Amino acid sequence: MNKMTKKDLEAIQQKHAGADRNWIKVGYSTCGVAAGAKEVYETLVEESRKHNADVEIKKCGCVGMCSAEPLVEVHIKNMPTVFYGKVDKEVATKIMEKHVCGKMLVNDRIYDLKLN
Repeated sequence: MNKMTKKDLEAIQQKHAGADRNWIKVGYSTCGVAAGAKEVYETLVEESRKHNADVEIKKCGCVGMCSAEPLVEVHIKNMPTVFYGKVDKEVATKIMEKHVCGKMLVNDRIYDLKLN
């Protein structure tokens, strides 16, 4: 077994982060589920099918902002990665239509933004 280099680790991290793919992560920890993450997740899955969107919808654990649950992180190629907070069914639909399909941010629910 060879010792891994920093370049090897970065390649693995990028592969697992899905930097070359579109994805949405829904915070599905206890506080997220209690705040409505199940309905948000199901809405995003349904809307992605409706729009035939090129995006993978995933569940993830705690993000650390319980007061903003349900939290949704959206990564779309050539756009900033965005954390949306206090997402409900209506906002989930907007995220799919505007952010994923229309390449426009849903400004009124952004909690954090990372430039890619």
